[in-house]
Amino acid sequence: MNSVPALPVCCTPLDAHWPLPVVLPDTVLLSTHFDPTQLLGDDFQRSAIDAPASIQRSVAKRQAEFLAGRICARAALQQLEGLSVSPAIGEDRAPVWPAHICGSITHSTGRAAAIVAKKSHWRGLGMDLENLLNVERAERLAGEILTAPELKRMTAGGREQLALLVTLTFSVKESLFKALYPIVQQRFYFEHAEVLEWTEAGEVRLRLLTDLSTEWRNGTELNAQFGVQDGQLLSLVSIKA
Repeated sequence: MNSVPALPVCCTPLDAHWPLPVVLPDTVLLSTHFDPTQLLGDDFQRSAIDAPASIQRSVAKRQAEFLAGRICARAALQQLEGLSVSPAIGEDRAPVWPAHICGSITHSTGRAAAIVAKKSHWRGLGMDLENLLNVERAERLAGEILTAPELKRMTAGGREQLALLVTLTFSVKESLFKALYPIVQQRFYFEHAEVLEWTEAGEVRLRLLTDLSTEWRNGTELNAQFGVQDGQLLSLVSIKA
């Protein structure tokens, strides 16, 4: 195996703890905490991570979250099968994985994570990390993120629960897009899927509301999962091979 460069000071040691209810076999998930104030000017070079021009022009927060996410992704690929590569950014802004690999990178305030697997085991993986919304912001965003049936179901749960459910719905639809877009190569948006049900144990059931391909049609249902830790919600959509 190739040696991996040392972690920059802005990132904590990589964590292999599985943070979700159901462990996916044949996957590697790694995460780190990062502090943009600790980012040094040569951290990309010393970490052997290429910074695209758009990242080089960005503020320290954007640079640190990109660096942390790519470090997680490279280490996950190395652990999966000894590949010492960091996924580039494609023209569609999505990570470019090796042809036989599927994966997902996510980050939110101070935390980044990546998950990878061989396509012989998993066709699609989509992971998203979000800060939990407060009640006021959740109420403002609910109409943009939730379909009418979702809104009706979720407002029945009370005002305090709405904040969790709007965050969950936003996150799990982001994960759905990340998992399906590489397969269907077609963009879709919040109104093109709905959360049918969820449990406090972290199980979610989703349904497509549009045709994305001959296989992925309006009415197709998928499972997802989520977990909440330290004021952040992590969701994952996984599609078996």
